Amino acid sequence: MSVRHFLTLLDLSPAELNGLIDRAITLKAMHRRQEPHDFFHGKTLGMIFEKSSTRTRVSFEVAMNHFGGASIFLSPRDTQLGRGEPIEDSARVLSRMVDAVMIRTFSHSTVETFAAHSAVPVINALTDDFHPCQLLADIQTYVEHRGSIQGKRVVWVGDGNNMCNSYINAARQFDFELVVSCPEGYEPRADLVERERGRVTIERDPRKAAEGAQLLVTDVWASMGQEEEQASREKAFADYQVSPALMDCAAAEALFMHCLPAHRGEEISHDMLDDPRAVVWDEAENRLHAQKALLEFLLIGPR
Repeated sequence: MSVRHFLTLLDLSPAELNGLIDRAITLKAMHRRQEPHDFFHGKTLGMIFEKSSTRTRVSFEVAMNHFGGASIFLSPRDTQLGRGEPIEDSARVLSRMVDAVMIRTFSHSTVETFAAHSAVPVINALTDDFHPCQLLADIQTYVEHRGSIQGKRVVWVGDGNNMCNSYINAARQFDFELVVSCPEGYEPRADLVERERGRVTIERDPRKAAEGAQLLVTDVWASMGQEEEQASREKAFADYQVSPALMDCAAAEALFMHCLPAHRGEEISHDMLDDPRAVVWDEAENRLHAQKALLEFLLIGPR
């Protein structure tokens, strides 16, 4: 049986993804009941970080701990992914020692090359192009609060970044409508938008985009590595802040999500996270449960 990887949402079928969401909800309930599910004894996750992250590191380490397994954190000082040893060689060596590898890095080609030469599952924990693990948590959160996201209107407000690209993939895999509201020059990848033409549209006016939406999502205006663009981006995105007033344009049952960390006063108003429509704390916690379901799927199979 060939090794399964999770580099984008397209690596799993819609049925498999929906099964992951259901399993994540089950695992969350098991954890709340303190019901043992430590069936990863002897298994180890290698975690390669070229980009730092609080939520990603904690959620994957705790996930392996809950399963009775172990994790190894490798910082940029511990591995060089092509700047020293070739990526192909790193993949061949590490995959003989661990049971799965999680990579958080810059270029998406890095995780693709690593996966192509790995004997164990590889998980994309974020690249400059995609962030599929966050989407699992987001969909789980929506399902917990509102049921199936199929057929719903989802609005992305702000930069067409890796999260936005992953929402385009999610629109395809989970069958919902996606409206991207961004200023000119900050669109998501054109090939992804073209591929989902008819399902994904771009609307410059965020208030118009929000009309009738069941979910509004945003992210920081300047991602890691774009700090020098902060001033120009603040100017470009000045009209794209998510606030309770913008949420009022959406459907009455609309929810708001943000993958965090959030910059209050920039992409969100100072009071947005305190709004009852914001479910960001559930969303953050669900990184743990969704990734547990993913690890279980890749290492053991569907449950």
